[in-house]
Amino acid sequence: MENIVYNELLVRGYNVDVGIVDVFAKNSEGKRVHKQLEVDFVVNQGSQRYYIQVAYDMTSEEKQTQELNSLRNIPDSFKKIIIVNGTKKPWRNEEGFVIMGMKYFLLNADSLGF
Repeated sequence: MENIVYNELLVRGYNVDVGIVDVFAKNSEGKRVHKQLEVDFVVNQGSQRYYIQVAYDMTSEEKQTQELNSLRNIPDSFKKIIIVNGTKKPWRNEEGFVIMGMKYFLLNADSLGF
């Protein structure tokens, strides 16, 4: 799925990069540890920027946490989008992230503007 999204973003004229988010947390011993979380795509075009995660399945709590943690730790206010398998129309979760199905993303050229 990530390859399809990547190619579609290039066709739409976006500059596409992979992102890394640095996170500092405490381990079980109480020591501060450094972790790096990946953002699938950092997409730029002019003054627009989108952070995009692609997830085939987000039904388990563990998978949701994995996909959302990197977006939660990005310190700016650009749009954060999760593309999932299926035909789901875009909607915003309680954190303000846009979640949409792959089919909707592919068939609507302005889908990132939702």
